[in-house]
Amino acid sequence: MTGRYYEAFTVGETVDHERRRTISERDNQVFCDTTMNQQPLHLDADFAGDTQFGERIVNGLLTMSVAVGVSIPETTDGTIVANLSYDDVSHPNPVFHGDTIRARSTVTDKRETSDGERGVVTMRVEAFKVADADPATGDYDGGSADPSEVTDDGDVLVCSFERTVLSLKRDAES
Repeated sequence: MTGRYYEAFTVGETVDHERRRTISERDNQVFCDTTMNQQPLHLDADFAGDTQFGERIVNGLLTMSVAVGVSIPETTDGTIVANLSYDDVSHPNPVFHGDTIRARSTVTDKRETSDGERGVVTMRVEAFKVADADPATGDYDGGSADPSEVTDDGDVLVCSFERTVLSLKRDAES
């Protein structure tokens, strides 16, 4: 178990998660099949080729799910009672097959439950498409992303949301 108990979360703290995930065409296909989402923008190369993106884009819920998944070891692995909500979800930029996703979580709120036995923690989770530097110049290309959505390293914000969890307290585990 690597997750944090309620007491270990600090409001304002940001965790840059070490795990990353490259999303393949197969990942996107399986996710769409599993969730019965047959949106041609995700699956049909000819259809997607005629859109503003010029190619298929990864299902946004897969991107969000990957962001949650890569965040779990450093936040809630083994210490969560339940996910309570996902709010204020945004997908400002697309993800394409072969893009690598990383995430960071910032604790925005925490409070004990009314019985004091557990805690509720809210985190702002941001998922970024990891940029590839131009080998000749070392420059990153944020593409058509708004400059406020591009990090100093050139990574592009592709999804953000609030995740609220019900967390175990260390004291209650004794």
